[in-house]
Amino acid sequence: MKSLNLKKSRKFKSKEFYWNKRVEYFLLPFRFHRINDVKEVIVNEVGDFLIVPIGTASQIVGREINKNNPIYRDLLSNFFISEKPIPDLVDVLATRYRTKKSFLNDFTSLHIFVTTLRCNHSCHYCQVSRVSENRVDFDISFENLNAGIDHMFRSPSESITMEFQGGEPLLAFDKVQYAVERALELNESFKKEITFVVCTNATVFSDEIIQFCKEYNIIISTSLDGPEFLHNANRPKSGAKSYDLVINGINQIRNDLGSESVSALMTTTSLSLDYPIEIIENYIENGFSNIFLRPISPYGFALKNSKKNNYETEKYLEFYKTGLNFILELNKNGHFFVEDYTTVILKKMLTPFPVNYVDLQSPAGMINNVVVFNYDGYVYATDESRMLAENKDFTFRLGHVKDNYNTLFYGEKAKFLSQFWSNESLAGCADCGFQTYCGADPVFHYASQGDFEGYRPNSDFCRKNMEIIRYLFELIESDGSELLPIFYSWVNNKPRF
Repeated sequence: MKSLNLKKSRKFKSKEFYWNKRVEYFLLPFRFHRINDVKEVIVNEVGDFLIVPIGTASQIVGREINKNNPIYRDLLSNFFISEKPIPDLVDVLATRYRTKKSFLNDFTSLHIFVTTLRCNHSCHYCQVSRVSENRVDFDISFENLNAGIDHMFRSPSESITMEFQGGEPLLAFDKVQYAVERALELNESFKKEITFVVCTNATVFSDEIIQFCKEYNIIISTSLDGPEFLHNANRPKSGAKSYDLVINGINQIRNDLGSESVSALMTTTSLSLDYPIEIIENYIENGFSNIFLRPISPYGFALKNSKKNNYETEKYLEFYKTGLNFILELNKNGHFFVEDYTTVILKKMLTPFPVNYVDLQSPAGMINNVVVFNYDGYVYATDESRMLAENKDFTFRLGHVKDNYNTLFYGEKAKFLSQFWSNESLAGCADCGFQTYCGADPVFHYASQGDFEGYRPNSDFCRKNMEIIRYLFELIESDGSELLPIFYSWVNNKPRF
C-alpha cells in the first residue's frame, strides 16, 4: 500500500500547476558573465550581447523585467526573450546561427604540406624536431606528395589553401615547385580557387625562388619576433645574425612581389614579456600595419626549454593588455594598426559571420578546416598534433596519405575526436557566457593536461581567452564611443581616416 501511495505522489502534475502566473515573456537561450564590479554581459546563441548592470540576468530569468523597463525592447529585439513560446522571427535567428557555423559547409580548406624537417635555424621555441640542412632523407617523397595533393582535391571546398611548412620548406624547394605546378595542372579540371602560402624564415631566398613565387602569386609568411636583440636571441642562426637576414628577405619580397605578399608572425617568449611596446614599434618601423601578439605553444622543443618558454598565463595577459592599449592609442591618434587576435574575437562579437581561425572554432578546426600531410606521409588532424608526433605521441594521427579519403577524414579516429571538438557540449564550456566567442581545442588540452576535454578551471586556454574577451567587453563598456569605431575598422580592415 505504501508503495502504491508513493507512486501516486510521483505522478506528474498538469502543466497548469507549473505555470507561473507572472509570466509575460518567454526566455530564449542566453548566457551571462560578470565583466567588472558593476556590469555583466548577456550573450545570446548567435553572439549578440548587451552590457547591463549586475543582477540583470537574474531579473530576466525571474520575470522581473516589465514592459516599461527601458531594457525590455532591447531584450526582445535581440532574441533574449520572446512574447510568444516561439518567436515570430525564429527563422531569422536560425539563419544567423547557420551563418555563424557556415565554416563547416565546405569542410577542409587548409591543407598543410610539411616538405621537410631540415632547417638552418635553431629556435629554442621550435615546436618540431628540426634536422640539419643536409638531411635530405627528411624530405617528403614525390609519391607521398602526389597522394596528399590528390586528397586535397577531394575536399568539397571550392576554395582551398595549400600551405608549405617545415623545418624550412624552401630547403626542399624542388618539392614546393613540383607541388604548386601539379596542383595547378589538376585544377584545370577541378576549377577550385587555390591560395599558395610558404611559411619560411625568409633567409634562403634565391632569384629562382623569388621568380617562382612571383609567377604563381605565392604568399610568404615569415617570423619576426621584434627588435634585433630579441629576434636574434629567440631565433639564433649559426654564423649569422638572423634579424638582418629576415629583414632583408622581407624587403626583397616587398620589392619583387609587392607589400601584400608578405606577412610576419611573432612568438612571445619569456624574454619578450618585458618588451611589448618595443616589439610593436619594430613592426611599425619595418612597414607592417598589424601584429599577432601570439603566446608560446605547449608543444615540441618549446617544452624542453622551460626557462625561456615557460611563463604564467597572467604574465602573458599583462603583456597582451599593455601591447593592446598601446595599439589603441596609436589608432586614436590616427595611425591604423591592428592586433590580429583581438580582431578575430571582435569579428565573432561584432559581426554575424564565422572566422577561419581554427583555435576559436566550434566544432574545432581540426579536420573540419585543416589537415596536415607530414614529410613522412602520415596525416594529422592539426599542425600542433604533428608536433606531438615528433615526440612519439601519435594520438592525433589520422592515418597514412596512401589511405583512402573516407578512412582519413571520416574514420574511427575522426569519430573519436569529434566527441571533444564542440564547446557546446563540453563541461565548463556549455554554460560559459563567452562560449559563442571561443572555441574547442582538444589538442591543446591533451598536450597541456593529458585530457581531450580538459579541466576548465586549470586550463591556460580558458584563462587566456576568457580574460581577453572579458577585457574587450570592459573596454567597450568604459570607452565604447571612441573604441568601437576603431574595432569596426579592424574588423573591416579599413582605416577610419
